[in-house]
Amino acid sequence: MSPRLTIGALAKQAGVPTSTVRYYERRGLLRPEGRSEGNYRLYGEEAMDRLQFVRSAQAAGFTLSDIIALLRFRDGDAAPCKEVQDLITVRLDQVVEQIDHLKLVERMLGKWRTVCREAERSGRCGVLEGLAAKKEKSCRKGGKRP
Repeated sequence: MSPRLTIGALAKQAGVPTSTVRYYERRGLLRPEGRSEGNYRLYGEEAMDRLQFVRSAQAAGFTLSDIIALLRFRDGDAAPCKEVQDLITVRLDQVVEQIDHLKLVERMLGKWRTVCREAERSGRCGVLEGLAAKKEKSCRKGGKRP
């Protein structure tokens, strides 16, 4: 029989706060094996394996909802490779979209830095003025005025 750990010992071994273990338990990702005589939650190797799986999946960009589905697949009898591939495809598409957005933000910030450097001598910030003008334009388009 493997040693059973309290929530604090499990959290410490996994390198997470106890609040994370409690949260994962509330979400159904972890289950204690039982309780001690003092009514403390006790966890075994399976809980540590699941906790490490969750942390690895999060590091790979999966949401907790994704991880719940992955754990269901993992805990099932059949190997649902198609479903896992579909889940990966959805997350990958989202990551590509985020990267595209970040590239746009990177270009925009680079341009703004150039504007700031060029306007620095005048004592006026062209970026702040430009952002204010964009807000006024968007307010006029909608017919509203701040």
